[in-house]
Amino acid sequence: MSTLPLTKGAWWRPNHRAFTLIELLVVIAIIAVLIGLLLPAVQKVREAANRMTCQNNLKQIGIALHSYHDTNGFFPQGGLVGGPGVDWGDDRGSMWVQILPYIEQDTTYKLMVAIGGNMNTNFADQSVKNPVGRCINDKNNNVGVNGTNLNAVRIKPYRCPSDGEKLDEQVFNYVGSMGPQCMDGGCGVNPYQQWCQPAASLNMGYGWSPDHGNSQNAADIRGCFNRLGCKFRMSSIPDGTSNTILVGEVLSGKHDHISGWNSWMHFNGAVAHGSTVTAINHKILYNDGSCNNALNNARNWNVGWGFRSGHPGGAQFAFGDGSVRMLQESIDMRTYQLLGCRNDGMPVQLP
Repeated sequence: MSTLPLTKGAWWRPNHRAFTLIELLVVIAIIAVLIGLLLPAVQKVREAANRMTCQNNLKQIGIALHSYHDTNGFFPQGGLVGGPGVDWGDDRGSMWVQILPYIEQDTTYKLMVAIGGNMNTNFADQSVKNPVGRCINDKNNNVGVNGTNLNAVRIKPYRCPSDGEKLDEQVFNYVGSMGPQCMDGGCGVNPYQQWCQPAASLNMGYGWSPDHGNSQNAADIRGCFNRLGCKFRMSSIPDGTSNTILVGEVLSGKHDHISGWNSWMHFNGAVAHGSTVTAINHKILYNDGSCNNALNNARNWNVGWGFRSGHPGGAQFAFGDGSVRMLQESIDMRTYQLLGCRNDGMPVQLP
């Protein structure tokens, strides 16, 4: 029997061909489609985690507010400003300064005292004036005490991870609610002012209030906080703590007073600058300090001082009973105002 001769190396040659360009493009297209299908799912999971973190932050803040109340007999004041009267140059700090010892930030509070002096509320005592102003100046100038400065301090419970703006600043995403407080925008465009003094036919249980919460008389404030130091207690919420908003979300780059100060310390830095008269998640496209495009500009306080979040569809709120709830941006505006007002006397059902 004869055999065919084998050429050298013929027996091990692989018998296949390379990919054609068309086949390679098809594979790339399939991978792109799979990524396109998976990306929304990954983003959805990430947002769910961010929303849970944000909810936990609000829960921690709510507990701190209650702990402060248990210790002092009243909630922390939205802002503390020196007197007599209102001395805008005597910054005694925001509510976020006051609750630092109640959110395991006692070291930061002590550092502020070391830099600025005693954060006391005895405004007749002028031996220490503008203590928080000193702290803010120290932060900006990176001075500090014994090698430690406030410039490096970040308070994690004050930031929602869904807000990707101002990550290198000492800003925050939660503000105390003034409720349906009147909020003239200062730009001649006030689409929501109707809700601060609603028509009698709506039977809302409250009337006109001083714009922006600028009063030191608690009876003038519809919610539980303002920047000029009004005191509120549990007894100040006759409508019921489970039906009254204490704190809600904001976006750091969409509020002109947050952008203006970049600090959770300042009494006028937006910590108590939230009103329910503005619809949840009203779109802010500009924050340039002007009244141009006023319907969507943060400088127009009638639209800029509302609650908004990076969560799709709504924003989260801490209520007076310590619960945290998501309110949809489509919420009925009458219901929203009644949840914001502490003493309207009207029945309201959470959506």
